[in-house]
Amino acid sequence: MHDTPRYEPLEESDFFADKRAMRPIPEGTVARGNLRENEVFYTGKENGELVDELPPEVKLDKALLDRGQQRFNIYCAPCHSPLGDGNGTVVQRGYKRPASYHTERLMSIPIGYFYDVITNGFGQMPDYSAQVAPADRWAIAAYIRALQLSQDATIEDVPADKRGELDGAAPAHAAEASHGGGAAHD
Repeated sequence: MHDTPRYEPLEESDFFADKRAMRPIPEGTVARGNLRENEVFYTGKENGELVDELPPEVKLDKALLDRGQQRFNIYCAPCHSPLGDGNGTVVQRGYKRPASYHTERLMSIPIGYFYDVITNGFGQMPDYSAQVAPADRWAIAAYIRALQLSQDATIEDVPADKRGELDGAAPAHAAEASHGGGAAHD
C-alpha cells in the first residue's frame, strides 16, 4: 500500500499494444461545461471586440430586466449600490469604491463590457463566473443599461403617447421598490 503501482504521465506501458499508459481521448469528447460555440453569448465579444447589443438568444423584455435587477441586487449592489453610483454598503464599510455606472465612460461603453467584467473581473472586482450563469450575466448587463437610462432620463425620453401615464403619484409598490422596501422575488 505504501508504494501503489501506477503509471506516471506519458510513461510507457506493456499492457496496451501502442505502449502508452495514457489513453487517447475519444473523438468528439468535450470537457463538461466547456462547449462554448457561441462566442458572443459566452464572452460578450465578437472577433475580440466588445459587442454593442445583446446576443440574439437574449430577449430584451420585462422578465429579463426583472431577473437582471434581482441578480444585480444580490451580487452587484453590495459594492455598486442599488443606484449604481458605487456607494454600496460594502464601500461604506471601507472597501474600495468602484466607478459609478453613470460616468460618461461607462454610459458609452458597449454592453459586452459589463458581461466581460462580470465574467472575468476587473481591478478590485473579482470574477463572478462561478456564481452567475451566462444568461444571468446578460440579464445584469441589460439591467445596468436600464439603470443608467433611468438615472438621467428626461420627459423627452418617454414616448409622447405614454407621457400621460406619468401624471399623478407613483404606485405604492413602485415607491417601496425604489427605496429597497418590499419582498425579494426569485
